[in-house]
Amino acid sequence: MASSQTGTKRPDWVAQGGQYEYRVLRIPATTSRNDARRMLTEHAELGRWELSRTLLFAGGERKVWLRRKVIRVRSTLAETSD
Repeated sequence: MASSQTGTKRPDWVAQGGQYEYRVLRIPATTSRNDARRMLTEHAELGRWELSRTLLFAGGERKVWLRRKVIRVRSTLAETSD
């Protein structure tokens, strides 16, 4: 059964100007799969990055796109008009 909200998981967040920042990593072919996994896990746990896309080239090189939400802080101070 298909969801009616496919592609718009957080419409309220997008309406408020929600955006992602991206980081592209190139992982050489000489890096083992286990080391690449460990590196991506560290990025996810320590930097709050999530895997967005991955591309494996014929020579064994990997290109990985990580993303995380841009958090904009709004002032909680009420504006006073004197």
